[in-house]
Amino acid sequence: MTSGTTLPSGPAGRKRLHVITWGCQMNVYDSGRMSDVLAPLGYAPADTPDGADMVILNTCHIRDKAAEKVFSELGRLRRLKDASGGRMILAVAGCVAQAEGKEILARAPYVDIVLGPQTYHRLPEMVAQAARAGGAVIETEFPAEDKFDHLPEQSAPQGVTAFLTVQEGCDKFCSFCVVPYTRGAEQSRSAPTILAEARRLIAQGSREITLLGQNVNAWHGAGTDGAAWGLGRLLRAMAELPGLGRLRYATSHPRDMDDDLIAAHRDLPMLMPFLHLPVQSGSDRILAAMNRKHTGDDYRRLADRLRAARPDIAFSSDFIVGHPGETEKDFEATMALVRDVGFAQAYSFKYSQRPGTPAAGAPGQVAEAEKDRRLQALQALLRDQQTRFNAACVGREMNVLFTGPARHPGQVAGRSQYLQPVHVLGVPSLAGRDLPVRIDAALPNSLSGTLVQERLSA
Repeated sequence: MTSGTTLPSGPAGRKRLHVITWGCQMNVYDSGRMSDVLAPLGYAPADTPDGADMVILNTCHIRDKAAEKVFSELGRLRRLKDASGGRMILAVAGCVAQAEGKEILARAPYVDIVLGPQTYHRLPEMVAQAARAGGAVIETEFPAEDKFDHLPEQSAPQGVTAFLTVQEGCDKFCSFCVVPYTRGAEQSRSAPTILAEARRLIAQGSREITLLGQNVNAWHGAGTDGAAWGLGRLLRAMAELPGLGRLRYATSHPRDMDDDLIAAHRDLPMLMPFLHLPVQSGSDRILAAMNRKHTGDDYRRLADRLRAARPDIAFSSDFIVGHPGETEKDFEATMALVRDVGFAQAYSFKYSQRPGTPAAGAPGQVAEAEKDRRLQALQALLRDQQTRFNAACVGREMNVLFTGPARHPGQVAGRSQYLQPVHVLGVPSLAGRDLPVRIDAALPNSLSGTLVQERLSA
């Protein structure tokens, strides 16, 4: 994912900030909060990096060749910095910055600031330090203080749908993953601070909030009553907030799906029946090598329990093919799990070595050609399941939360409870309303429908 994050327009003559975001929803959230932190310094939006006073590249280290993609983008940004006479402040943030900070400064000495994902609350100090010292500032140590305690309460509106980070870090140490090394140990925010931020988002017009975390269902925080809460209890508190219409959470780990959270899916109509629950592999042998600490049948039973609690629930997942040691039998076990569970959507990738992770040096590295073949076969199966799921929606009446104008004139866009993009004939003023739509057609990447007119005034 790549996006530009900006602030609301400010007075003429203010400094201009552009944030380029790669990666997950948490990076999108972090980019918005970096913009909030810099707003008191006078930074206003720039839709492109051209002519900006400051550019932040917020990076992701999950996928293959992540660092090389960063250096390629930095080469382009260097030309803009040179064109500004060196005036532009260039910062690299996020997980690549955390993992490769010294390498970034060695290979791109024109970068002014390198900061990890736990230190962006210190950005004003870093900007001042870079200006004073005239050299690079690097902040990649895990700070003792909680960054959320130091972020401004005020934030830029996110729109009809909003992200809210409640948990960061990971203690699972999957063999293929760098997150524990770049985001640190699992850490949960308190329920009162989460609920306060949610109220502010609702006041700014958000009607759907997605709670975010590396392992969001591992969230355990102090509740408003002083007791320790789990995610199920937090979702119940969120559901009581006036003005909120929909709730989601991502990303989950099967080991942290407890009884109370499953019950929340049964009890809370506003908790959308669409769950991203990564499994990574269907082979018990590979799951053990991955240090996932669950089996394929554990995942099947969990899916069955969730469907019993919420019969209309649909699943999304993550899959990795070609993990070191994966045989054809192991891959077929993954294909069998996909057929058994059924997914409305999924993300699948070839295993790629992440420096410093246990799997990077493990024996049995799978040839690229074999990884390609397996990935193509898996993606074909997953595409077929997604196509059939979308086709099954045709003729149904589904509620759609409208977010704004669609690409074509006269249309308005929104998304279903299953996160499918939906477009209908309508006016932009429908944004923010959750309305019934009869689904008329399933397109390759979206649905089209017709508003149920007799219920528009409801």
